[in-house]
Amino acid sequence: MFLKNTLRAGLRLGWCAALLATAGCNIIEFSPNDHRVPDEFTDLNQKNLTRLLAKPLPAGDTLRFVFTGDSQRFYDQAEDMVKTINEREKNIQFVLVAGDISDFSLAREMKWVDEQLRKLNVPYLTVVGNHDLNGNGRPTFEHIYGALDYSFVYGDTKFILIDTNSREYNFDGKIPDMGWLNAQLANPEGARRQMVMMHVPPDNSDFDPNLQAPFAQALARTPNLVAAMNGHNHSWRIGQLYNDGVTYVNSDAFSERSYAVMTVWGDKQFRIKRVAF
Repeated sequence: MFLKNTLRAGLRLGWCAALLATAGCNIIEFSPNDHRVPDEFTDLNQKNLTRLLAKPLPAGDTLRFVFTGDSQRFYDQAEDMVKTINEREKNIQFVLVAGDISDFSLAREMKWVDEQLRKLNVPYLTVVGNHDLNGNGRPTFEHIYGALDYSFVYGDTKFILIDTNSREYNFDGKIPDMGWLNAQLANPEGARRQMVMMHVPPDNSDFDPNLQAPFAQALARTPNLVAAMNGHNHSWRIGQLYNDGVTYVNSDAFSERSYAVMTVWGDKQFRIKRVAF
């Protein structure tokens, strides 16, 4: 009897091993920290920026783009949003997503979101969110999307996208990188106006309290700043946080089934339309 039971147990283990060996990588995940993805899912911000700059906006033309944030695990909403934007927003140049592409900083999450957003008729660009930095998130985000701080000029506008997820760095005084930000704001690179996009706004407890005032003051002394855009709070908000002339725009998360269309013209005139989907 002992030999029979041992034999049966051995056969069961052998069958399980064979099943796992033939199951394929879609079922077995060897490590949640593995950020390997096909090449088409790497350096996405730069690839989308290349697409955008291939269709330049002539000087003086009105700029129009969609602003949203916090896609996380809201995959059904992402699909519906893309469909709505493609059908209704015929005159936009690109889409900005204010971080938290993922929920758990996993490469497969970022890939799943990109598989929806790449169906947009226009390029999209994003900034890193706090959920994108969990665990091994930083190298994963850098591998898939690119630099955590970057800027670009499109038409008459310079866009500055900066990592403000201070809590993920234990409030070490280095995030946001004020030296980099001040240098960017001081050099508009020939642009008529500037805009800043971040994930965590400066009045949030996840923003380094020692850098809140320097950050807000840097924006306030930039005369050609149109607005500062952020996500993180998952709810719509627009207004001045410090009564210093700087307008902060907090996007809805995908889960709220709305996005904003931002139209910019002149020195720093703008209009925002909130769209439900």
